[in-house]
Amino acid sequence: MTNTILPYPQTDTHFSGRIGRTYTDSEAVIPGVPRAPDGAPNILLVLLDDVGFGHASTFGGPVNTPTLEKLAGEGLRYNRFHTTALCSPTRAAILSGRNHHSMHTGIIMELATGFPGYDGRWPENAVCVAQTLRMNNYNTAAFGKWHNTPDFETSPAGPFDRWPTGHGFEYFYGFQGGETNNWDPPLIENTLPIEKPEGDDNYHLSSAMADKAIAWISSQKAGAPDKPFFCYWAPGAAHAPHHSPKEYADRYKGKFDQGWDKVREETLARQIKLGVVPKGTQLTPRPDSMPAWDSCSADEKRLYARMQEVFAGFLEHVDDQLGRLVDAIETMGLRDDTLIIYVVGDNGPSAEGTLTGTVNNMKSQHGYPDDVQAMLKIIDEIGSTQHENHYPVPWCWAGSSPFQWCKQVASHFGGTRNGMVMSWPKRIKDKGGLRSQFHHAIDIVPTLLEAAGVTEPIEVNGVPQKPIEGVSMAYSWDDAKAPSTRTTQYFEMFGNRALYHNGWVAGARHGKLPWQTSGSAPDFDNDTWELYNIEEDFSQANDLAKKEPAKLRELQDMFWAEAAKYNVLPLDDRFVERADVNLKPSYLRGKTQFIFLPGTTRIPEAASPATKNIDHTIAAEVVIPKDGGDGVLACCGGEAGGYSLFMKDGKLYWEHNWFNTERYRVESKEKIPAGDHVLSVRIECDKEGEFATGGKAILRMGEKVIGEGRFEKQVGARFTVGESFDVGCDLITPVSKLYKSPAKFNGTLKRVLVDISDVSFDDLAHQVKIAIATQ
Repeated sequence: MTNTILPYPQTDTHFSGRIGRTYTDSEAVIPGVPRAPDGAPNILLVLLDDVGFGHASTFGGPVNTPTLEKLAGEGLRYNRFHTTALCSPTRAAILSGRNHHSMHTGIIMELATGFPGYDGRWPENAVCVAQTLRMNNYNTAAFGKWHNTPDFETSPAGPFDRWPTGHGFEYFYGFQGGETNNWDPPLIENTLPIEKPEGDDNYHLSSAMADKAIAWISSQKAGAPDKPFFCYWAPGAAHAPHHSPKEYADRYKGKFDQGWDKVREETLARQIKLGVVPKGTQLTPRPDSMPAWDSCSADEKRLYARMQEVFAGFLEHVDDQLGRLVDAIETMGLRDDTLIIYVVGDNGPSAEGTLTGTVNNMKSQHGYPDDVQAMLKIIDEIGSTQHENHYPVPWCWAGSSPFQWCKQVASHFGGTRNGMVMSWPKRIKDKGGLRSQFHHAIDIVPTLLEAAGVTEPIEVNGVPQKPIEGVSMAYSWDDAKAPSTRTTQYFEMFGNRALYHNGWVAGARHGKLPWQTSGSAPDFDNDTWELYNIEEDFSQANDLAKKEPAKLRELQDMFWAEAAKYNVLPLDDRFVERADVNLKPSYLRGKTQFIFLPGTTRIPEAASPATKNIDHTIAAEVVIPKDGGDGVLACCGGEAGGYSLFMKDGKLYWEHNWFNTERYRVESKEKIPAGDHVLSVRIECDKEGEFATGGKAILRMGEKVIGEGRFEKQVGARFTVGESFDVGCDLITPVSKLYKSPAKFNGTLKRVLVDISDVSFDDLAHQVKIAIATQ
């Protein structure tokens, strides 16, 4: 039993030795070293991203996962473990032990709104498990994806309470947000932006995460050999962009040429043979909204097969990197007393690549499909740093075998059922065993606390804690037939909803398809509910709603009760509409003029001036060197999309990169002479306020027009997820193909002004002149 009030009160303040006139007639008492509970294991919690139940070979899938298989052979596989159907919500649940709406995380951070279950503000009365373990004398570190900080809090201004280091992790190496370029990620160390090692052409985030975690554990054990660690290892893999080393993708050449329908059949056969699904499990049919493989053209088949090869290589690669970490733990002699929990996905596989697949994931999120013939021309580049690729929808359906649907669809297990492995050689003795108790992401925290011998805190830092809503799974370690201690669980995402109770599941899929990002159908009362007895029907293949109306009504009523209890209401099926910055807090709201000094870098796009779809001016006060100006003055975004005001060979340029597909570039007619200048671009939209509107860009030197051109459209909502606003350079990846990052400006950049007010250029120019004159 440990203290339920954290942090521990100081109990050794009374000195029990003796103080004399000198040390020779005094008696010292050496304070004891704080220790974790006796028998507390090291903990490695692994959480992959966008991986389905039918992807990994350990659960019958076509992708080799040797590390997962090794751990399963040393421990237990769980075939009825569930997530929330989306990333931020699952992460909040798995680290807190509370339901995602209880954690104010009913949706991803970027789509937060002003309702309690959806505002993205992790509450102080539900501390992260890292905080609890740290205060019970664990060392704690997080590596990889952190998608639980509100968008407006991700800038260098913080606050940092909801960053990993504010949630009890003593060290963090990774990235903020939902996805990242794994070759060139926007890295954060603790709370500081950092860059990947200069000159490392082979850098990959998954590999770097293994390196960093190994180094951290080694250093931690060097300083305190008996002190346990809690390591949370959450890579960007296998979320899009699917960035696979070519040699890994090539291992799968030809292995998906049979197509998604056949792969799904093959997967179920392996699952039955492995015993991870019961004999007699039925394969649920392909939805009418997805094409049959045989209906695809030869060109489509060649492209789509390669996209799946790249995804498979990406998944095997990250499993291999985790293998290096596990090997290091073994080499250090720690493996026997390390509990490893490997959760194979934070939701079902993703359908966000559209029906054709894409080489620019943000483009598809905006609702723009990619052209198959255009993608075929770059087929050998798919998986490289040049593209943000994602496979077409039916591959995700294949990856959810044998279930219906996928990520976002919380009404069916294709969106919420994920494989999971637990291994702790010292404690779990049923090596290679299978467990089929029904459990959920909220059950991880109580399992960790029981393993560590730590009592759930009732107060932390003076804040009373709401009770943990999960239950421990440790009872299942010794008894494969033990009845599940989780008897009821609700599910909800984008209005797709379900309720599990004592072997029965009722669910309703609502509204648009999961690859449709816009539109709303707010009539939830007419949704069709389905009912399944999953004790007899593992894959949810036989709808019993018409045969068992009383049971269906019972579970429907229970859903509404759970929804009211856990902040699920109001139901909301909007996607891109919830990205509206006016629906969430912002430090920039109401601000129309911004002044930036050189060296202002890595400002998240969401925390930078909102210049999309409105008239605006970007002006830079510079001193051009004798040899001519070169480099970036101001930019936002990167290779996947963005804008940049820059100089090249003495000329001034403005470029709008529309999803790395079309580029609108305006060039000055003449070189900018050496000396002091105010260089600017004025953007005038065709229809200000209209989504993705076209317009014109006007370049000026002082008040003189030196270049002008049109752009027919612009990125309407968001350039990228992970890239930034930079002044005086362009970090991470370049917006324009005319330069390479970091593209630091070679002259003197005094300051940059961004104006998004209704002020005309002439009035603005007058203000700038007055400002310069008064310096």
